[in-house]
Amino acid sequence: MKRDNNQNNNLTIMLGAGGTGGHLFPAEALASELLKRGYKIIFATDRRGAVFYGKSSLQKKSNIVMYILPSATWGRGILGKITALVTVGFGILKSIWLVKKYKVKIAVGFGGYPSFPPLYAAQFLKIPTILHEQNAILGKANARLAVRANNLALTVSNTKAIDRYREKAVTVGNPVRNNILRKQQTPPIKMQGELNIFLMGGSQGAKIFGDIIPFALAKLPKDLQQKINLTMQVRQEQLNSVKNSLEAIQIKAELKSFFTDVEEKLSNCHLFIGRSGASSVADVTTIGRAAIFVPMQHQDQQQKLNADVVADAGGAWVIEEKDFTADILAKKIEEFFKFPHILEEASLKSAKSARSDAAKLLADLVESNLKLKEIKNNETVTD
Repeated sequence: MKRDNNQNNNLTIMLGAGGTGGHLFPAEALASELLKRGYKIIFATDRRGAVFYGKSSLQKKSNIVMYILPSATWGRGILGKITALVTVGFGILKSIWLVKKYKVKIAVGFGGYPSFPPLYAAQFLKIPTILHEQNAILGKANARLAVRANNLALTVSNTKAIDRYREKAVTVGNPVRNNILRKQQTPPIKMQGELNIFLMGGSQGAKIFGDIIPFALAKLPKDLQQKINLTMQVRQEQLNSVKNSLEAIQIKAELKSFFTDVEEKLSNCHLFIGRSGASSVADVTTIGRAAIFVPMQHQDQQQKLNADVVADAGGAWVIEEKDFTADILAKKIEEFFKFPHILEEASLKSAKSARSDAAKLLADLVESNLKLKEIKNNETVTD
């Protein structure tokens, strides 16, 4: 159900998201879709999110207002907990002011502790709320808000820890940014002697890749080393050491601490290696590339669950961090050189596991809730 854009001009939607790419990228994707439909957007996040906002195309949109809200994780000890409660309390009070000032009609949360104050404030004021869960297990912030949420929008239908809220759950996929969508299902590149590897360790990089990759490539036969084109995200403090190690074995490499053209790097690679945060998995599968996922170790194993969805579809291999050694990775890369068709087949299966219409489906869910609220308001007036 799409509303007339002219009817939407005075309707404001608030988005709340944590300050990392995994929460912000899907929020950005939904914001772009809602802007096309004529809505105004309030974007509520923390200082990390503000930095992201400054780099994104969102800052150029006149119908978006960004606010940094006080937020905090649950601190250690009595003093830490008291400090967190006070900080979150101020965040909620500021959020209540925002909701009233801009007459917010609905709020959408994307997880992460900075999303709690704006979504809690909306629920306190009886504004409809939707929670989007990127991972295959319900996150802490969303879990605390789920009881009073109107809907849980899921990336995968078998998301764990949502049994109590199953009747509210709608599977929409994980919204991806427009620059990724423009490259969706790019045909696999056939290996013609050389192997293009794109390695990305998440929005902050990952030390383990800087430690392992040079040693893994050093174990390859010399003729294979010369056939590798490596594009690698490296933590700033590791750049020089990784560069020197790769130059010593004459690996052709482009090294940066941050890439702004992820869609180009992904579409031009045969193999992706990296973490399996929800947004990384969504980007890789939307474009359709074979992947080796090395999930970050969590108590709830959320990244492994994300990676398993693609691996079960035949589009990826999962190597747990404890097993991610130079020997194992070198053997896997040699296998790809010996049987290059494996990567092409995995790329096709990866693409089949993607949900490229997630942003539109989530925007439709937002509009359905707005329509339902409108009907209820009319019924109340009639009564």
